[in-house]
Amino acid sequence: MSESGEDKKKMLKELIRQLHAGSSPEQLKAKFKDVLKDVNSEEIAKIEEELVKEGMPRAEIQRLCDVHLAVFREQLEGQKLQIPAVHPVSILMEEHKIMLQLAEKLNTVAGKLQRISDKSYVADDFHQIEHVSRDFQDSEKHYLREENVLFPLLEKHGITEPPAIMWMEHDQIRQNKRKLFKLVEEYDALSFEDFKKQLKETAEALNSILSSHFYKENNILFPTALRVFTEQDWKETRREFDEIGYCCFTPEGLIAMPEEKEAKAEEKAMPEGVIQFGAGTLTKEEVEAILNTLPVDITFVDKDDSVKYFSEGEKRIFARTRAIIGRKVQQCHPQKSVHIVNKIVESFKNGKRNVAEFWINMNNRLIHIRYFAVRDKSGKYLGTMEVTQDLTDIKKIEGEKRLLDWEG
Repeated sequence: MSESGEDKKKMLKELIRQLHAGSSPEQLKAKFKDVLKDVNSEEIAKIEEELVKEGMPRAEIQRLCDVHLAVFREQLEGQKLQIPAVHPVSILMEEHKIMLQLAEKLNTVAGKLQRISDKSYVADDFHQIEHVSRDFQDSEKHYLREENVLFPLLEKHGITEPPAIMWMEHDQIRQNKRKLFKLVEEYDALSFEDFKKQLKETAEALNSILSSHFYKENNILFPTALRVFTEQDWKETRREFDEIGYCCFTPEGLIAMPEEKEAKAEEKAMPEGVIQFGAGTLTKEEVEAILNTLPVDITFVDKDDSVKYFSEGEKRIFARTRAIIGRKVQQCHPQKSVHIVNKIVESFKNGKRNVAEFWINMNNRLIHIRYFAVRDKSGKYLGTMEVTQDLTDIKKIEGEKRLLDWEG
């Protein structure tokens, strides 16, 4: 049976619609066997994207992704990824393997504890749980690399829905990780029975969602990226990965690429001309150094809601990579907060507000986040500036310390 590309796409869309309507995956595999035999990850990604644009809720796509995989599994697993070990996708997949091993270890220890009634016999087991918890805390860099580098580049190539769905799952994973961290912190305050019960539930939930999520990324998201990214895209991706950093368990042999870092240093060192301001002149190098030295992180979103600039200070509070330049600000936030972002930007555009500010506790630090409407001398809206600052140490200041009190 021979279909044109358009006919094939229509049939695949119909297959997914029937899945969502409750049809049996096995029946659909038989019914659509001809069109399924050569389907690839990029086609599935684009079809799911079209279905969302046609009105199917993103959450519904995410909820039934496992059913999709049951139908497409044979085709997806037949894909061969021919990539070197130091490739960004190889690094992510290797981290997937290690995190699945951590989840399985947690599950095993949780199961063992169910058969023990006395807390005094589990000191070694609890140390294992603490170790796994610390590794899962450090795994955040894995998700930051995906969200701030891989996802924006996929969007630039027209693949927007799969990254959005994966980000939704990242937030679900984070919720389960937070439960684990809290459980470890409250170990002494909880009864042993409560601790065992909650640990078992959390371990099973983490194991389930990580297994499902990593399978989707390994078999749909990453192969799609490999199909659409250029060689230059992958070079930039690797550089941005290096900037964000890696997990404590990422194999050292995959990380070192000194030639890429040297090339990047050469690019930054290239001088450019002088810029005339109303109150003086600065070279491009001086402007960049000043902005990067500010004790705050700055991100600028232009009048069309696209990220146009961010400062590159030594220690950023929130991860930013050059891959987000040109990305819509709405795509830089989890779906649950996009409606608030839209309200803030709209209030700036219509002149009702000029400032919006928030503060949160993150890793025992008090973080102040402010948004400012940027306007020209006539009041015309040019964009929005986000300023993020760590207030923890500032709040501790008392009394006075004058210039003459400074000691070198």
